[in-house]
Amino acid sequence: MTFTQDFTAVANSLGWTALVATVPILYFFWALAIKKMKGYMAGLTTLILAILVAVIAFKVPVITALASASQGAVYGIIPIGWIIITSVFLYNLTVKTGHFEVIRSSVLSITPDRRIQALLIAFSFGAFLEGAAGFGAPVAISAALLVGLGFKPLQAAGLCLIANTAPVAFGAIGVPITVMEGITGIPAIEISKMVGRQLPILAVFIPLVLVVIMVGFKKALEVLPAILVSGFSFAITQFLSSNYLGAELPDILSSLVSLIALTIFLRFWQPKTIYRFKDDVQVSEIKQTHYTGGQVLTAWSPFIVLTFFISAWGIPTFKKALVGTYDGGNAILNFVNSIGSALTFYPEVPFLHNVVIDGATGKEIAAVYKLELLGAAGTAILFAAIISKFILKISWGNWVKTFFATLNEIKFPLLTICCVVGYAYVANTAGMMATLGLVLAKTGALFPFFSPILGWIGVVVTGSDTSSNVLFAKLQQVTSESVGMDPVLALAANTGGGVTGKMISPQTLAVAAAAVGLAGKESELLKFAFKYSLILLLAICIITFLQSTVLTWMIP
Repeated sequence: MTFTQDFTAVANSLGWTALVATVPILYFFWALAIKKMKGYMAGLTTLILAILVAVIAFKVPVITALASASQGAVYGIIPIGWIIITSVFLYNLTVKTGHFEVIRSSVLSITPDRRIQALLIAFSFGAFLEGAAGFGAPVAISAALLVGLGFKPLQAAGLCLIANTAPVAFGAIGVPITVMEGITGIPAIEISKMVGRQLPILAVFIPLVLVVIMVGFKKALEVLPAILVSGFSFAITQFLSSNYLGAELPDILSSLVSLIALTIFLRFWQPKTIYRFKDDVQVSEIKQTHYTGGQVLTAWSPFIVLTFFISAWGIPTFKKALVGTYDGGNAILNFVNSIGSALTFYPEVPFLHNVVIDGATGKEIAAVYKLELLGAAGTAILFAAIISKFILKISWGNWVKTFFATLNEIKFPLLTICCVVGYAYVANTAGMMATLGLVLAKTGALFPFFSPILGWIGVVVTGSDTSSNVLFAKLQQVTSESVGMDPVLALAANTGGGVTGKMISPQTLAVAAAAVGLAGKESELLKFAFKYSLILLLAICIITFLQSTVLTWMIP
């Protein structure tokens, strides 16, 4: 039995069908922001509601809807949940062994000013992790680091969510952009160039936004030189690398240049007034503690090793070997390929594989459980944790004990993630997302302004800029051509709009909450980030509209 997506399933009307399609996501935000439900309860009830809407309004067979939810739940565990487990575990190892105090001291030795610490960790280091690993790793690790440095959990998570706006489009070695080439036929380098002529405009201001959120505009001006160094070094490098090197390296290069430039700058300049938190009673004691270079290196080693592994996992050729698809002549990669092949599984989803007919193309949609056990980014982090076991000199008993303590610590956020990803898959199966896209596509001459909103919706629901681009790339291309908009600009707009939705995606909120010990308080994070998401989305909408009308010279 097959199911064909119907984009006018409700009252034979696209408008009414789109309105019904928004019900689950509107309910989720209501449940978190107004009802203040715990994250896992909001996620679970949203999933149930989505299944009911799919079955009743969109006429999806019950067994198909349930199968789709199971596919999403599995994806919520591998790779997303696995990243969170291993990221928090690695951080917990440094705390357990006392080495995080050394890390804390080394950051304070660069600057004791809390505003600049946020720039170094949330903006620069977080962007590096986004470029190397993507998914939840940047927010999970950088937020945990800030909490360890003394930032309040809500503040740390919120700052990292907003800082993550700048690098998301080029995350995971450029996958969100490169994936669109196969869907649209437009070269990834052309899309990369266009994205590199939009996002750097935002990236310049993100450091200022972070500090203003922390301390207000007046105190932000006290560290304006550091803000300018951080923002401009990142933005300029992002523009140059995206336009001349491609989509794979902008995040890696931009974050490293920003981190190094700010660190060097701080050797010659420090703010006249050092900003500290009111309860920073131990700062003077920490500064007086002298650690040798070897001690500092040992303490940072888990994250240095982490950087090595997640960078290696992102190399395209090595990635192929990790999932068993390498076919070259390198002996080492062939060995890895044999292991990767044994640990990679793509079982078909019962009652879903080739059951759903795409309402736009008329083609069957394949559905498999994607289990890349070795190729998952979380496995790279696990290897870093294994190596760190020997560096930090912790016994296997305590290492295992810490791992299970971590699992217990984040069990409810993991449930939240499985539920919200399950909802995203049900929404896609039913055709809810495509219906919303078709409504926005009817805006005609104003489509360039509304184009980024498609990307924003896609990321809010799916939690992934890559997934949003897969979902809407073809629609953006076809619609833009019909209204006279350059399709390269439309694809960049989808990605740019998507990055502004990342901070309020249910998946991302759950990841951030889990990393800083705020499980069940996702509503507070949503309240913190929601207005900034809309403000940044509006900025992308305006930039895109201007580039399609009066700034057409910016289109490659």
